Amino acid sequence: MVGVSTPSPSPLPALPASDRPDAAARLRDALLGVSFTADGLLDLLGAPAYAALARSETVPALRATRGDTPLETLVRLFLLQQPVPHARVADVLPMPECLESGWLVRAGGDEVAATVDVRPYGGPAGEDWFIVSDLGCAVGGAGGIGRRDERVVLGIGGASTTLAGITVRTAVSSALDLGTGSGIQALHAAQHATRVTATDVNPRALHITALTLALSGAPAADLREGSLFEPVRDDERYDLIVSNPPFVISPGARLTYRDGGMGGDDLCRSLVQGAGERLNEGGFAQFLANWQHAEGEDWQDRLRSWVPRGCDAWIVQREVQDVTQYAELWLRDAGDHHGDPAEYQARYDGWLEEFEARKAKAVGFGWIILRRTGAAVPSVTVEEWPHPVEQPLGDTVRAHFGRLDYLRAHDDAALLEGHFRLAPEIVQEQVGLPGAEDPEHVVLRQHRGMRRATRVDTVGAGFAGVCDGTMSAGRILDAIAQLLGEDPVVLRDRTPAQIRLLVEQGFLEPAH
Repeated sequence: MVGVSTPSPSPLPALPASDRPDAAARLRDALLGVSFTADGLLDLLGAPAYAALARSETVPALRATRGDTPLETLVRLFLLQQPVPHARVADVLPMPECLESGWLVRAGGDEVAATVDVRPYGGPAGEDWFIVSDLGCAVGGAGGIGRRDERVVLGIGGASTTLAGITVRTAVSSALDLGTGSGIQALHAAQHATRVTATDVNPRALHITALTLALSGAPAADLREGSLFEPVRDDERYDLIVSNPPFVISPGARLTYRDGGMGGDDLCRSLVQGAGERLNEGGFAQFLANWQHAEGEDWQDRLRSWVPRGCDAWIVQREVQDVTQYAELWLRDAGDHHGDPAEYQARYDGWLEEFEARKAKAVGFGWIILRRTGAAVPSVTVEEWPHPVEQPLGDTVRAHFGRLDYLRAHDDAALLEGHFRLAPEIVQEQVGLPGAEDPEHVVLRQHRGMRRATRVDTVGAGFAGVCDGTMSAGRILDAIAQLLGEDPVVLRDRTPAQIRLLVEQGFLEPAH
């Protein structure tokens, strides 16, 4: 592999300790005092400049912070990594503690600079949090880094927020964040888990996670160094396991923050297969992952083979890229396209050589959700859904598995005795040629959650429209049979499969 030379990451601020003043707490108070928050940034920068930051473009934000207000000063200092006058910062921050604990360092004669990125982040209930990461990594995720180092710790990216959004948020005793990075998932988990364990193979990431939790005013986590489940004792079980792992399928483990270091998609497979035995009954494990599409193999069968015994699974493929697109994406992520063209070509060729050896023609990306179950026959759903969804999806995920339990417990006879309601914000669309007496087909469409659409026949559309929880499914079908002049026995026999699909996909909800 072509070598790469990068500078070492900068020293980190000191961890909070009981034998010295809590600099993180005082710094947090100062940041909040001048509205250095997600809402405050949006108000200051405006929507275009704020959105540009996510694209790694800082010029609009620099232009919007040319004044000398306290908030402008802190944005330039912590988010844009610009040295600022010592006197101006001293009016806003507890300067002695920030210098002594290492949040700030002197830069030149009369200026100071930040040692880490600090990005305001709004919690799901309106909390004001702060995500700490290495310099250059808070703005735009990986794209904001002017260098690459295997130890670097990234801030918030699209994958981080996706995982946080799909995670089930119920009160639990224990949660495990595997590959915690800057601690975003651990911070979320700390709001509803009594005990949070966070692991990472990179000790620098564990240090930064501790800073993120402290600066956000969250309880400390049990931080453990190691890969995958290595730091977890054999007798430990969790109610929630989450991971945004280094899932990139690459030749080698060049960059710790993204490359799995195992062959192909073995890291993601190992993560999924190892989760089942570490979950409490009813516990969830939720991961982001990449997987290979290999010649002569059904990708859905590949993923079904990963699901551990005793677990329901819901696996959703959100995107697929051919191997050339995939290689180019991650070569750009590493900044290789800005370097020596010969080195870029050599790296590109190495990626394609690796894929060819594994007979991989494409790579899928999506989420894998497990739930520990005592059911005799667990349910495994593998689907492709590249369409827009409504985040957060945690409640949608929990409801999905709840409906599975309901359907497992009700045979067709029990289903016809059940009562159902049409889920909120479902609309019916009729599709056909202009002027036609009858539509070609009828579609039910969700405006919430997964935003699914499904085609139904006349009976299915009529059934869904009548469901308000007052009548049993069987009585509704009898009434439809009378209206259509059909045999009610035949209708009762052929309709439960359609009802099951509408329940499974969330169009109908059991009226308990």
